[in-house]
Amino acid sequence: MKTFLVGGAVRDRLLDYPVREHDWLVIGETIESMVTQGFRPVGKDFPVFLHPVTNEEYALARTERKTGPGYKGFAVLSTPDMTIEEDLLRRDLTINAMAIDSNGNLIDPFGGQADIQKRLLRHVSSAFNEDPVRILRVARFAARYSHLGFKVANETMLMMRDMVSNGEADHLVPDRIWAELYKALQEFTPAAFFEVLRDCRALAVIFPEIDALFGVPQPEKHHPEIDTGVHTLMVLQQAVLLSNNPEVRLAALLHDLGKALTPSHILPSHHGHELKGLPVLNQFCDRIKVPKSFKILCAHVMQYHTHCHRALELRADTLVDLLLALGAFKSDNRLEEFILACEADARGRTGFENRSYPQADYLRAAAAQATAVNAGDVLNGELRGAEIGAALRELRIIKVNQFKKTYFSSNEHISSAN
Repeated sequence: MKTFLVGGAVRDRLLDYPVREHDWLVIGETIESMVTQGFRPVGKDFPVFLHPVTNEEYALARTERKTGPGYKGFAVLSTPDMTIEEDLLRRDLTINAMAIDSNGNLIDPFGGQADIQKRLLRHVSSAFNEDPVRILRVARFAARYSHLGFKVANETMLMMRDMVSNGEADHLVPDRIWAELYKALQEFTPAAFFEVLRDCRALAVIFPEIDALFGVPQPEKHHPEIDTGVHTLMVLQQAVLLSNNPEVRLAALLHDLGKALTPSHILPSHHGHELKGLPVLNQFCDRIKVPKSFKILCAHVMQYHTHCHRALELRADTLVDLLLALGAFKSDNRLEEFILACEADARGRTGFENRSYPQADYLRAAAAQATAVNAGDVLNGELRGAEIGAALRELRIIKVNQFKKTYFSSNEHISSAN
């Protein structure tokens, strides 16, 4: 059996980047011989196996032939006489089309190492345009490596634009879209994912709700960057600085979808965009099958982010009702994630990136005071049903009112500034 380390492990070794997993390519074997040696077959569409000891993936060398539209329209051929070069030829980018043999020698028939040095994401061959998932993968690699200076090669960008204009991107299925978006949200620069998709004109096809934000103006006083789409990506990058949680990052990305619906005659004002965006958010999440926990946090941030920004101005009863709506009194509450996404929104503006956001600690402290009140404080045997909830709310309001007085007397500079 001839085995080669391939793909991401080779690329990241050359980049001196953390290697996440090892994938192996096998030459000179068949499905039957692999099974005989103890490898467990797991591939549905092509011959992939798990090593009997390490559980790492081992795939037989293969080639693919386009048979129909989309990413599933392929016929796979794998034979024992196939060469390493034939297998590498079918891969997407040159930086992913390298291998290391058992003696440690680099096999690089398409210039992947040179493209790493040039910081280029460049396709291997014209077969690139046969699989629309590769558009998403290139965008995701931009999200992972743009902080190192990587750019999409001009010829690859042109090919991606042709794929979009030819309708290939229309065949992307929800599961694959969400899988690539989820991975992109966990990279260093997820904003680059959307910038590449917009540059190749795929953003309007794959994420039309986000694409619609570009060109929509906002008041320059509060948004010196003006363009809502630009603001959206700035917010996403601020979320990266505040949290490694992809749920926070997605909520930050989607919080302003309602601004695309603002009537032109009231621009650049966006009154009511928080509620207008909720049906758009539902459409987005349902279409690409966003998990429920992501969707709930996104909805909370969309509907209540301006409440968070105005937290210092809110009356005690409004503050308690906000916390109740956010589920802040539940043991599994998402208040911290909500606050981080809102802080990202406040910082995701030109010139505001390093501005303090006292609303965050204020809301955390108010929540702690209100949460200290519990049902036992009102269960005296006389109250029934909804009366218990109403009494609990009143006690929380009293607690938050006391907190507000103490807070502002100790932070006069914050009180006067807000």
